[in-house]
Amino acid sequence: MKLVVVSICMNEAQTVAELVKRIPKKYAGIKDVDICIVDDGSTDGTVAAARKAGATVYSDGANKGLAYRFREVIDIALERGADVLVNIDGDLQFQPEDIPKFVQPVVAKEADFVAADRFTDPETGEQRRPKNMPAGKYYGNKLGARVVSRLARQTFNDVTCGFRAYSYRALVALNINSTHTYTQESFQIIAAKRLRIKTLPTHVTYYKGRKSRVVKSLVSYIAVSSLNILRAYRDFAPLRFFFSVGLIPFTIGLIGVGIAGWHWLQTGLISPYKAFGMAGLYLTTLGIFFWSLGLVADMLVRLQGTAEKSYEDIKRIRFPRT
Repeated sequence: MKLVVVSICMNEAQTVAELVKRIPKKYAGIKDVDICIVDDGSTDGTVAAARKAGATVYSDGANKGLAYRFREVIDIALERGADVLVNIDGDLQFQPEDIPKFVQPVVAKEADFVAADRFTDPETGEQRRPKNMPAGKYYGNKLGARVVSRLARQTFNDVTCGFRAYSYRALVALNINSTHTYTQESFQIIAAKRLRIKTLPTHVTYYKGRKSRVVKSLVSYIAVSSLNILRAYRDFAPLRFFFSVGLIPFTIGLIGVGIAGWHWLQTGLISPYKAFGMAGLYLTTLGIFFWSLGLVADMLVRLQGTAEKSYEDIKRIRFPRT
């Protein structure tokens, strides 16, 4: 079996060489190991440092974002013949020595996807916020985990951590469309396709005072997270999403129609509740419209599932494994 270890880096010249050197070179059940750095427009010598440390470097000099680079990572791993892909941050937030723990369940065919859980203490098993992690980011991540758990009907504590291992089957299944970040969407795709998921409580270091390259501000993070949650329900549970959206105007409209209708039954007149009746009819119609959209969206999701299977077959033909 072949393992490809990848790190997407931007301005990590101070840590990338140490990362490359500390990545274990031998694993049980693994014959070949490739270490690759995917540069996202670094300007501080990251590329040179990574090459000097012995990594294979992919760089086009542009900053295109994590989601775009992760789509590249999937292709790189498949093109290099990976049976297992491990993605790890380049800033040494995570210990490279932990990589074998992520590889082993995939090699043993116990899991297709192994994800780090930053919020469960590896020693005690207790849930906690990592030291120096901003509270807004922590609770935003917990909310995202709750949403993915409900959609997948499984329980996950952390769905946005980038330290992960993927099997060949998971790499073939992934088709990322997000333009912001890939972590939550990839988790949702793998869960929706009922691949085997394992989470590992993992130590993580948050450097005090260091600014996140993904989270530019708390307000933007909350806005993007909220949008991702809405998209998750829309894309992975359209009936539930549109039923919930339609239920609000339908219920309010039904009350308005009920008030006008009751008055008409009692007096034979709609006035002075004509406005209630008209608004109620509009809102109930709007609710029914949203429910109709849900039915259409559900059919589209089923068609998308068929297209996804065809796409997976094409990837298997392009990147065959014995």
